[in-house]
Amino acid sequence: MSGVLGRVVGRLWLRRSLRFRITTVGTAVTLVVFLTLALVTSRLIGPLLVTAADEQLRPILTAALADVRAGQPADAGPVGMEARVLDTAGVPVDGGDPPPLSPGELRDLKAGTPVLRLSEDPPRRWLGTVVSAPDGSQRLVVVGTILTGYWAAQHRAFDWLVVAALIGSAAGGIATWFSVRSALRPVERMRAAAAELPAGRRLPLPSAHDELRSLAAALNALLARRDEASARLRRFTGDAAHELRSPVASIRVQAEVAVANPDPELSQEVLADVVVESERLSTLVDGLLALARSDAGEWPAAMPVDVVAAARAAIDRLPPGGPVVGTHLAPGACWVEAAPAEVDLVLDNLLRNAARHARARITVTVLSRAHTVWLVVDDDGHGIAPEHREKVFDRFYRVQDDRSRDSGGAGLGLALVAEVVRRRGGAVKVTESPEGGARFQVRWRALT
Repeated sequence: MSGVLGRVVGRLWLRRSLRFRITTVGTAVTLVVFLTLALVTSRLIGPLLVTAADEQLRPILTAALADVRAGQPADAGPVGMEARVLDTAGVPVDGGDPPPLSPGELRDLKAGTPVLRLSEDPPRRWLGTVVSAPDGSQRLVVVGTILTGYWAAQHRAFDWLVVAALIGSAAGGIATWFSVRSALRPVERMRAAAAELPAGRRLPLPSAHDELRSLAAALNALLARRDEASARLRRFTGDAAHELRSPVASIRVQAEVAVANPDPELSQEVLADVVVESERLSTLVDGLLALARSDAGEWPAAMPVDVVAAARAAIDRLPPGGPVVGTHLAPGACWVEAAPAEVDLVLDNLLRNAARHARARITVTVLSRAHTVWLVVDDDGHGIAPEHREKVFDRFYRVQDDRSRDSGGAGLGLALVAEVVRRRGGAVKVTESPEGGARFQVRWRALT
């Protein structure tokens, strides 16, 4: 039951505004502190009264001791105070009535310890000590006074301090309310601006260089990333829809031709074309899925991969009848930390791209330099013009020449290469090959 009640109270509390919660907590803490101070301070009123009484009694006790040492009667002291001379048994020797002191209190006074009698109303304070008379007898000299208003002062002080605590807490709560309201006003303006913020615009930065300015700057950075991601997603979606439309439409047209023309030879030719377009569509879909997983941060686990062994395997996977493949591979293993599938993807895409555009020869080089491993793929084709070299790694970008869609590419292979290499801390670039075509250079961090 208590758990359910606690959850209900917690939900109700969280539904309140931040200003209300801060003010409530601040006022409650202030009230508790003030009430504690009121209680402690009121308890200190009594000791202060006792200390004040002691300061008045000590001169009287000193004078009475001097009189007894001189063999003279002790001065009775001012009004409200009395000085008494007793023997060590507590019997008066000054002719007065016995003072209201118990045997235990008499022992304390003979030892020089002050006595506070709270059992009397009002309480009484006594100071005393033992002194020798001229005849050699021991006398106990005590002085006392009534602590008028001892209890009333404590009670009255506590009452007034409680009132002061309530007033102070209320004033603190009001001040907290307006302070939090003033502090949160830029946040409210920021919220209103964010609600009406059009695409591409940013939140205004507060003039004060404080936490709110840092928050606004962080939100502007978030908005910039959101706009960039939205633009990239729109561009990617549009390009993907455009690229998918072409093979799907081709397969549909060819299938309709095969259905409309029952000639077996024509149907066989159409089916062969359908297979080619289906392979193109499958490659395109695989590339789109790989890029989508990469954008979502779904990276495969990294492990040591030998680029030399992976390059030999990728060369063996090339279809027969293509350009001649020459190699310049390091004599030993060249280890990098990546996923094996990523290294295979880089090699397969670069080799297929080179085989597609090479005239007669491809050269694959793998070497290790200091803390890096280099993969270089050269072909003897027509190369890539300098104005296109930075853009060929963009998604769906194709150079409008022999490296165009007529060559069977979907414009995703090189984008995938750049993506998987860069996310492992590497780099990829394209330059002119000494053989006259394009040179693709991939650099990975070597595994040490």
